[in-house]
Amino acid sequence: MQPDSGFLNMAPFNALFCITFAAFIVLLIVVSLIMRKRNEKAKRALIAVTCILTFIGFFVYKYFISIDKEYDAITQNMGGFNWWGELPLHLCNINLILIPIAVITMKKPLLSFCFFVAPIGALMALLMPANGFSGYSILLPRMIGFYGIHFIIIVMALSIVTFGLYRPKFRDLPLTLVTLLLVALVVFGINMLFRATGLHPKANYFFSVETEGNFLLEIFHKWIPVPFLYLLPSVLILAPYMLLITLGFFIADKVKAHKKA
Repeated sequence: MQPDSGFLNMAPFNALFCITFAAFIVLLIVVSLIMRKRNEKAKRALIAVTCILTFIGFFVYKYFISIDKEYDAITQNMGGFNWWGELPLHLCNINLILIPIAVITMKKPLLSFCFFVAPIGALMALLMPANGFSGYSILLPRMIGFYGIHFIIIVMALSIVTFGLYRPKFRDLPLTLVTLLLVALVVFGINMLFRATGLHPKANYFFSVETEGNFLLEIFHKWIPVPFLYLLPSVLILAPYMLLITLGFFIADKVKAHKKA
């Protein structure tokens, strides 16, 4: 079945995509207002439980992908469906695991990593979806799973701040970037292991071996045509984004302190 232009077909920036995105942002605002007066334990529990349930849903979504013949045909150039290629090792899925740990332990490096990295990672996935996830009906199980999980990740990561559990600080940023680099390097090693052992000859978590047609990664690959290393220019996007967001909180804190003085 080929993608068409029906209203129920989801694609970046189309009407359904914008409406869905707006609905999740409204959900974040409403829930944040509701949780404002709740104690910290309740806030942490809501985030953790939501992520855990979403993580369970991740495997349900992957099951439906495993029996999706259309998806298997679409991804034949990357070896088709392979369970070794569908593990929760992409950046968004890793954050789905880390967010509950972050809010349970309340470790600032983890909270910073999840708040900054998860939303932009999930947003990039939504704006530049892999083959089989753009232009198809949202009613398909693979589409519900893909878009639902990524939108939930954005909401849960942002709620770390909107619930008042964490406030970005400039001192947190270097460690966040280093952590991302180390995680990416470990995942690249897993890709190489899966390819070398034949478990998944086309393993490509984090898209660190092949760009799979991603236009932004294609640009980076032209700059640095070496596996994994071509991901490094992404810091040119992430670092300014982190600095800008943190600057906003810094200014807000200064204004608030000035009003109290």
